[in-house]
Amino acid sequence: MNAAATLPLPPQAQQNQTEASTAAFYDYVRGRTDTVPPGYTEAGLRVYRYLVYLGASQMIEAHHPALREQLGEQDWRTLIEAFVRDSRWQSNFYEDLNDAFTDFLARASQ
Repeated sequence: MNAAATLPLPPQAQQNQTEASTAAFYDYVRGRTDTVPPGYTEAGLRVYRYLVYLGASQMIEAHHPALREQLGEQDWRTLIEAFVRDSRWQSNFYEDLNDAFTDFLARASQ
């Protein structure tokens, strides 16, 4: 048995490993990558990705129903997926989505 494999990681290495795992999770869930991070299943992460899309879609549609209606299903889905993937939205609260979405649209129109 390799003794080094059983030694705990130093705190900084543990933190770095946790941050990398968290970043990989968020990148997958937001659609920035299709690489499933270690410790997760593709099926499970697809559920998370869908739930993030659904939550974002519903909250944004509540503030922008006319835009939703004008775009139609496919264009709306494309827009929301791009927002979730490419926006600067980092809040854990869906209430913050409208401001982030408005900023996203402003940057995209430039």
